[in-house]
Amino acid sequence: MKLFDFVIIKLTIFLVTGILLSHFSDIPLRSASIAFGVLLVLLAVIYFISKPLHSKNIWFGCVSYLCMISLGVLVENLHNQRHYKNHYTSSRPYQTEATSLISLKISSILKPNSYNDRYVVKLIKLDSNSVNGLALLNIRKDSLTKPFSVDDVLVLKSELIPTENPLNPNQFNYKQFLENKYIYAQMYSDYKTILIESTNKNSLSGYADAIRTHINKKLKEHPFKPNELAIINALLLGQRQDLSQDVYNDYKNAGALHILAVSGLHVGIILLLLNFVFKPLEYLKRGHVYKIILLIICLWSFAVIAGLSASVLRASLMFSLIAITMNLKRPKNTLNILISSAFILLLFNPNLIFDVGFQLSYLAVIAIVTVFPLLYGYRKSKYWLVDKLWQVVAVSIAAQIGVLPISLFYFHQIPGLFLLSNVVVIPFLGIILGYGIVVIILANINFLPDFVATIYGHIIGGMNWFFKWVSQHEKFIIKDISFNWMQVIASYLVIISLYHFYKAKNFKNTIIFLLTIIICQTTYMYTKYMNETKNNFIVFHKSRYSILGIQKGNTLELYHNLDSTTNVMETMINSFTTYHDISKIKEDTLRPIYPINNNWLLVIDSLGIYKTISFKPDFVLLRNSPKINLNRLIDSLQPKYIIADGSNYKSYVKRWKETCEKQKIPFHQTGEKGAFITNLSSD
Repeated sequence: MKLFDFVIIKLTIFLVTGILLSHFSDIPLRSASIAFGVLLVLLAVIYFISKPLHSKNIWFGCVSYLCMISLGVLVENLHNQRHYKNHYTSSRPYQTEATSLISLKISSILKPNSYNDRYVVKLIKLDSNSVNGLALLNIRKDSLTKPFSVDDVLVLKSELIPTENPLNPNQFNYKQFLENKYIYAQMYSDYKTILIESTNKNSLSGYADAIRTHINKKLKEHPFKPNELAIINALLLGQRQDLSQDVYNDYKNAGALHILAVSGLHVGIILLLLNFVFKPLEYLKRGHVYKIILLIICLWSFAVIAGLSASVLRASLMFSLIAITMNLKRPKNTLNILISSAFILLLFNPNLIFDVGFQLSYLAVIAIVTVFPLLYGYRKSKYWLVDKLWQVVAVSIAAQIGVLPISLFYFHQIPGLFLLSNVVVIPFLGIILGYGIVVIILANINFLPDFVATIYGHIIGGMNWFFKWVSQHEKFIIKDISFNWMQVIASYLVIISLYHFYKAKNFKNTIIFLLTIIICQTTYMYTKYMNETKNNFIVFHKSRYSILGIQKGNTLELYHNLDSTTNVMETMINSFTTYHDISKIKEDTLRPIYPINNNWLLVIDSLGIYKTISFKPDFVLLRNSPKINLNRLIDSLQPKYIIADGSNYKSYVKRWKETCEKQKIPFHQTGEKGAFITNLSSD
């Protein structure tokens, strides 16, 4: 690898370090600007001092890296709109959650949930005050009303509700997910009460949405089934809103979800097609320049239409750089171009570093660029068909090596048949994409014969059937794998050291590889020890139900009143057991008394019986809305802590909270503070 490649990699690493430093700490924008300015001036001074010597001393390198860290801090601060005075989080309606008249513009359309259509919106006014910032708008579904489009300007009355942390431990943090996209509040409304102020298109996103809508309108005139149309939208337009949950799960369990995300494979095929179409331009004077300009315009036009997701951005920028080097006959280093594209994207949107798609996309491509040549060179074949199949297998294995640790961290499962899925479909994906592009073009010029559309529909339907068949072999899907961030880092250290050891089997690389193995084993043993020594008592939050848990190492005792139609192993319990590597669950009905740290927790249910007990509990759990006088209970039992779970009426909980504040007794409401967790004694 050339020295320049190492420099780009190091600069990107230090830029990411600065972004992370600013994200997880409160560094004022003014301080970040001054630090970057001072370091930049210092770097220029050192450069001009060392330039006559034709060498860069150690101070130049140190200041360069510090300058890059400060740039990361500054970029993260500049993109955080909460630092600006007119952001809506500084307004009184947001801070008091008061109803106000809100003017906003639709920024993007999200996949609807069971109850609401969902939109990312840009706020324009709160009452009469101009504001900015992104929020999430939830509108109750209405089959008689046409959904809104991007760039529509709406006026409505609603509360700005701050996003909340998950109420149960180890659940998906939706608040953090939204904040990484600079969204800090939600609104709820319905179509009937919203006034449409404007429907004019005045942004790239708006025009792209209009183009996608027009394409879909034309495609619906032909005999495509809903699932086929949804896959066409995902494959060619980058829109997965219409995918049914069943189809999504089929692709996910088959290890083929990457096929539905417009990425390098899709953009690469488009580049090859465009390069062929524009080849005649090379015969003109300065034809290479015109060709490059047209290629870049077409690639980024496709990126805009596809929604500018993290994977589309990465692929479009990377292949734009490749198009330049390819048509200028310059030598190209794919890894160098890849890292450069990441560097540029992070300057424009530093929070992309927290996007799962961005992480998976880059890790997969980095692995393909570095690991694939080693795998492919290990077992080449002189037979064309065998060689091509081995290429597909080697690419799939390389990509899986790159994303496996981070995939285990986020998704906790391994699709065992991912090789089968890729070997069968990937070789034909280029044909499927090319055919799809032709179908879209013909449909939009009203020249698409129904038999051509029917054939393409059958191809998409056949692909859906294949992935459904693969996903039904659940015994090949390894689920509920516990994997934390320390294990992710340790795993990548092993992968990197193994790569260097394989390339150069010397003493230094051998020692490094063995050290990373020791680090990985130590991390595993530490994680195992921490999980096995945990003893916690948990009052989970579940609306209308009560769920209590006692965690003893790898065993979880669950006490609940869930009915037979409610699955106790729902998302919140699965998340908890997977994170803590719990292998055994015991279920039982609720008890009236539980020991906690040599103290007692008393459960008072709807019957409100507590006067017959002969001891004074330190903890009292109120469940199922007991009709009690809390002041009398406190005077009688003198508890140190009162807990109310999700099975209680909100009006009751509000009254209990006020009573506890007057009595100066700690009150824990699981619907507000989340699950109640306390350590048990080691006995």
